[in-house]
Amino acid sequence: MLPRPLLTTTFGLSYRKIPILAIGKDVYCDTSLIIEALEHFFPPSDGWGTIYPPSSIPGWNYRGYARGFASFWTDRPFFRTTTGLIPPSVWASPFGTDRAQLIGHTLDPAKLAAKVPQNLGAFETHLSLLEPTLKDSSKWLMPTEAPSLADISVYYQLKWGMDIARGKGVYNLTGGNVGEDGEDIAQVVFNEERYPGVWAWFNRFEAYISSLPDLQTEITSADTRWKEDIRRMEGEASLGLVPTPAGPNKELDGRRGLVEGVLVSVVPDDTGKGNPTVGTLMHVGVEEISIKPEEKGEVHVVVHFPRVGFVIKGMEGSRL
Repeated sequence: MLPRPLLTTTFGLSYRKIPILAIGKDVYCDTSLIIEALEHFFPPSDGWGTIYPPSSIPGWNYRGYARGFASFWTDRPFFRTTTGLIPPSVWASPFGTDRAQLIGHTLDPAKLAAKVPQNLGAFETHLSLLEPTLKDSSKWLMPTEAPSLADISVYYQLKWGMDIARGKGVYNLTGGNVGEDGEDIAQVVFNEERYPGVWAWFNRFEAYISSLPDLQTEITSADTRWKEDIRRMEGEASLGLVPTPAGPNKELDGRRGLVEGVLVSVVPDDTGKGNPTVGTLMHVGVEEISIKPEEKGEVHVVVHFPRVGFVIKGMEGSRL
């Protein structure tokens, strides 16, 4: 929720969604691009992990399927379903007011409460689509030796949906305005008897994740040394674009005025359209663009957005 000084003041970034990733002076927005940046700049060949483990089918590169699965299914229709399970009292809190601005229209708690049964039905439909694969033929959602992006994307959505449906986490979500005592409304849909394959996979995934070491390091707000590190990089070149199978299509992008040096506006194509990020176009690729924000923050960064799920438009009167 606004205000978000870490983004707005530090980076000059009006982007409303989470998460973001900073690698030096390069800031990456949206999980879909963050994943590809991490995989490229910290590859398994250098000893890092991967969310694209080897396939159990020799010679099959499933990466594109997993990416599409995460972006076009779990992050969109599945996510809309799980957000529909949020307790209606949340929408009457300041969080609801904030989300109305993010979405672009008012939110009526009573109307949203009446839609919860419909959303539970949609939640069950998604589980039904998953069940055959996980019950009959596969340990993981893709034929892989270990969990992949597909498993991670479904797990966090399913876990979050189950928790939020019973009110877990809403105290923090609403800044302490709504308590966490709630009915477990998702249990009637997601249980071992109805969906044994998904249930077993869910528990198998949790066990796998629990077996991994916790490498997270938290930095306190008082520790600002990382800002100085970024400032020292201001004269250095950007990391550029994550490689794609085909290079930039300058002819096609040129027809739309998307050429390096112009001023552009970038917004998500679903929510957050009222908070565009405006900046000078630095790089234009098939899957990614980067800009130098017009709004200057405490540190000067280059911001990267994926092209899937975002609208990039040249600003009127912009010049090369």
